[in-house]
Amino acid sequence: MGNVPISKIDVPDFVEEGGYGDVSGHMSIPGSIGGIKGEDYNTLDEPVRETIMRDLRAVGGKFYHVLIPREKKALLKDWDLWGPLLLCTFIAIMVQGSEKANNVNDGGPEFAEVFVIVWVGAAIVTVNSKLLGGTISFFQSVCVLGYCLFPCCVALLLCWLVLFAHQFYFLFMLRLFFTAIGFGWSTYASMVFLGDSQPRGKKALAVYPMFLFYFVISWLIISRSNT
Repeated sequence: MGNVPISKIDVPDFVEEGGYGDVSGHMSIPGSIGGIKGEDYNTLDEPVRETIMRDLRAVGGKFYHVLIPREKKALLKDWDLWGPLLLCTFIAIMVQGSEKANNVNDGGPEFAEVFVIVWVGAAIVTVNSKLLGGTISFFQSVCVLGYCLFPCCVALLLCWLVLFAHQFYFLFMLRLFFTAIGFGWSTYASMVFLGDSQPRGKKALAVYPMFLFYFVISWLIISRSNT
C-alpha cells in the first residue's frame, strides 16, 4: 500500500446486529509519552517508575469502569490480567485462616483454594461463553470477570472491618448486606461488559454461570468468621 496513511484506508465494518463489532483486544502502547510520538519512543528506555505508574493508572481506570459500568467496551479494548491477579491475591490473603484444622490456624489451603476458584472458575465461564457463540476472545472474558471482582473485594474489606467488633446478630446481617451488594454489583457489571457479546436467545445461558461464579466468591467472603 506504499506510503498511504493508515487513517486513509477504508476498513469495512462488519457489525452484527446486537453485537460489539470489532473489539479485538490488544496490549496497548501509549501514543505519546512526554511529547514523543509512539512510533519514535522505545518503552525499553522508559524509566521504571513511569512504567509502573502508567500501568497502575490503567488498572485504576478499569476499576473505575467496574464501579460505574457505563462504557461497555472499556475492559475489552485494552485487556490485561494485572487487575484480576491483584484482586485474586487480595481475596486469598484476606480469607486465609478462616478455617481451623486440628486446632491449628493453617491458611495455606484456603489461599490456594481461592486461586483455583477464581482462575478455573473464570476459565469455565469463558469456555461456556465461547461455546454459546460469544464474540470476544478468551483473555478478554477472563479480564472482565477478574476485574468485576472489585465490588466483592470492597465488600470483603468492609466485612473484615466489621469483624473487629464483638459479633452479634446485627453485625452478621450487616456483613450479609455488604456481601449481597458486592455480589449484585459484580454480577451486574459483568453482564454489562459481556452480555451483548452473546447471541440473542442465549444470554441467559451465559449469565447463569457468571451468577454462580460470583455467588461462590461471595460465599467465601461471608463465611469468613475471624480476623
